[in-house]
This record gives sequence, C-alpha cells and structure tokens, in this order.
Amino acid sequence: MTVEAREEPQAKSGGAQSASAGTDGGANAPTGVGFADALLPPPSGPIKRSVTIAGHETSISLEPPFWAGLGEAATVLGLPLNALIARIDAQRIEASKPPNLASAIRVWLYARARGGDPT
Repeated sequence: MTVEAREEPQAKSGGAQSASAGTDGGANAPTGVGFADALLPPPSGPIKRSVTIAGHETSISLEPPFWAGLGEAATVLGLPLNALIARIDAQRIEASKPPNLASAIRVWLYARARGGDPT
C-alpha cells in the first residue's frame, strides 16, 4: 500500500486560516494535518521507571503512550503493573533470541492493539 502526502492549495481569501474547526463542522480546518496527527500526542522522549520483576529491580525506558497503554492493559486484566510486566518478561525469555524488555513490551502492546491475545 502506498500512502501519498499532498498539500491542498490554500484559498486566496486575504485572511489567515484558523486552526480551529469552528462551527462549520471542520469544513475550513487547515489542510496538511494527517489522520494520525489528530489522534497522537506530540512525540516526547522515553520515561525511565523502576519496576520489580521476580524480586529484582530493573529500569525500563518507554515513551509516554506506551506507559499509558501498559497501565490501561494492566487495569483491564486486573493486574498490578509489575505483574503484567513480569508476565511479558516471562514470555520474552521463552524466545530463542529474546529482545530487550522495552522492545518486548512495545511488541506486546502492538499485538494487543491489533486484536491479538498476547497474554
């Protein structure tokens, strides 16, 4: 699948285009903003948190949307965050070439979002 980005020509109205949708249902919304841009928060760097897995403390660096998704998944599954991370870690270790834990968490969240049952 090929996705092409293109800019729509701006109307020559003499006035500045508003960034808000207003009451016109978004008909005059600015162009060039993709669907994903409207749904995703602005990118920010990873946040490092310490967690305890099998009695050992370890640090995990994830971007805020991944921490939020992990927290939501833990809530839905009725697990403490550390327990969910420990479950993902146990699955990770079973792989023939285990990825690092942060990567395993991202892949687990992706599989879950795609409708898979990663647990």
